[in-house]
Amino acid sequence: MSSQVTCPITEPLYPLLSCVRLRMGTDGAGITTLAAGAGCTLDCRWCINKKLLKEAVPRYVTAQELYTILKIDDLYFQATGGGVTFGGGEPMLHAEFIHRFKNEIPSAWKLNIETSLAIPAEKLSIVLDDVDLFIVDCKDMNIEIYHRYTGGNGKLMKDNLRFLFEKAGPEKVLVRVPLIPGYNTKDDQIKSIESIQKIGFTRFDMFKYVIKD
Repeated sequence: MSSQVTCPITEPLYPLLSCVRLRMGTDGAGITTLAAGAGCTLDCRWCINKKLLKEAVPRYVTAQELYTILKIDDLYFQATGGGVTFGGGEPMLHAEFIHRFKNEIPSAWKLNIETSLAIPAEKLSIVLDDVDLFIVDCKDMNIEIYHRYTGGNGKLMKDNLRFLFEKAGPEKVLVRVPLIPGYNTKDDQIKSIESIQKIGFTRFDMFKYVIKD
């Protein structure tokens, strides 16, 4: 008689680096808390988090543990229409955790994700119904400029933008298009906006990187 070994279901964990509380008008409606996580698929030249991502030791938390940490701001979230923003790093690497976390929090909390979209589309599918706002950092729509700055695959980012438009709609997506000194120009930035508008998106954040030596 053969015996079967049942493997326990492993609960997804989030590699939490820090929580930045009481943010207003930064990454979603109302007051939000940023839950910054470790791990990224890109190697951006001027990444402001690169040192933190390499040197900090993450605390691996369950969805219930993260809720326990963040519920101190429940009153602020519910009074202002705010909630939690996942950033990093690339939080979409932890899509399974984010889906689990959505089921732990009050329905009034908004859930936002800052993402480069440098991830498989399957990850997006996991959280499509959970996320109130995708904040997409597209860098540049020119594939050569994108690769030179990030080391990543610009076509993957573009394909995922189209996927988001089709599956989530333009109202749930804010696209950030930076002017990056030494990598793109104002004309490149405008061309990127025009290219993204052709997909159908209408919400943009245009800004310039401030480079400090």
